[in-house]
Amino acid sequence: MAYQFVHMEAFSRKGSQGRSTSFVFGEARRDPSASLHVTNPSPPVVVYGVGVGEAERMHDAAAAAARTTPKGGKERRVRQDQHTLLTVVASHPATMEEVRVTPELRVDVERWERLTIAWLREQYGDRLASVVRHEDETRWHVHAYILPNGPEMRATALHPGQLAKGAVMSAGPAGGEDPTTLNKRGDREYKAAMRAWQDSYHAAVAQSCGLTRLGPGGRRLSRAEWLREQVQARALRTSLDRAERVRQRVESFVRERKNETESMVVAAETSAAVLRAEADAARAEASRRLATAKAAADAAKVAHDAAIREQQKASVMMARVREEAARVREASARLQRLPSILRTAWDGFRQSRVADRIRAAIDLEMSRLLEQASSAFDRASTADAARRKAEDRARKLDASLTETVAQRDAARREVARLRPPEPEPSRVMVPKPTPGR
Repeated sequence: MAYQFVHMEAFSRKGSQGRSTSFVFGEARRDPSASLHVTNPSPPVVVYGVGVGEAERMHDAAAAAARTTPKGGKERRVRQDQHTLLTVVASHPATMEEVRVTPELRVDVERWERLTIAWLREQYGDRLASVVRHEDETRWHVHAYILPNGPEMRATALHPGQLAKGAVMSAGPAGGEDPTTLNKRGDREYKAAMRAWQDSYHAAVAQSCGLTRLGPGGRRLSRAEWLREQVQARALRTSLDRAERVRQRVESFVRERKNETESMVVAAETSAAVLRAEADAARAEASRRLATAKAAADAAKVAHDAAIREQQKASVMMARVREEAARVREASARLQRLPSILRTAWDGFRQSRVADRIRAAIDLEMSRLLEQASSAFDRASTADAARRKAEDRARKLDASLTETVAQRDAARREVARLRPPEPEPSRVMVPKPTPGR
């Protein structure tokens, strides 16, 4: 057996031929009265949703609360023979014994089971209450229990075959059909819908697991033809598995590269943030130094101007001192000539009281002139010392100003180096200004 098997059936609480919803849940749970066909019953393995007991309680509560309203009638409970439970059985061709002794086969069967559950979830959504696996029978298989969620809890609303036939019967005869012909057309629609349902399972599950859509008996194939189809099915599965592995490798590669790229982006952003912070700090420090250098340069310029003014004042003072010294020298020369003249007069008028007065006056004038000369020489010396001091201070201020200007230029170059490059302006033709405007 290497072809798919999936079967759908609906049940009511009243049941038919003894197979009611309570019997179905009991069989799934492996109650003794419902498990006579199993040699050594064992509890089911829940592979999705709730356990069998909880699924039965959910079903019974929902069925008891379900209501229907006939046309023109009052609301009433749903009938006991209305189908309120939908079940799906899917079986893998591998036997339990083969699965137990062949690890590779177990991997394949578990993959088939996962795909089957995914297909059931896609088909029925949150109405899929429970999926269990029985390991006490010959084949590996699962049972799914679906609970309708409409107010009337009609399981037929989830059965594609019954929905298709119901639509035909509700529309009524077409082109003079009799009831028999109408029913046959409904049956054809039923079978077409169920074939589509089987095709859906084959495309989603069986094909990728190497199972054919139909067995050899249903298509009257010879054994050789059936073996060839099995080979093709296995080859298709191998190709699909290879494609899946390639897809997984591609996705893994993309994820790795994406993670690497994200890590690189984060690292680059972090580095950029650190560099921006360092650049901002450097610009701030350079700006601070530039401001300090500018203040120092301004102060040096003020001091230099003050030194120039002092030097000019000292120069004016020196000129005055030189003029006064010249006058003193002239007066001294006159005084130096005066003794010889006075000596002659003194010799002639030694005995004269007038000569005494003149000598006293001359002595007094000589003392005064000598004091003026000494004071002038002192002021000249002081002025000359002040001039030399002012010139020395001016030289020092010139040197300080030169150094400050050099520091300011270095700071400006450092700011220009740290400043991020300006975006290149778009080249726009600007008319040249007309001279004189």
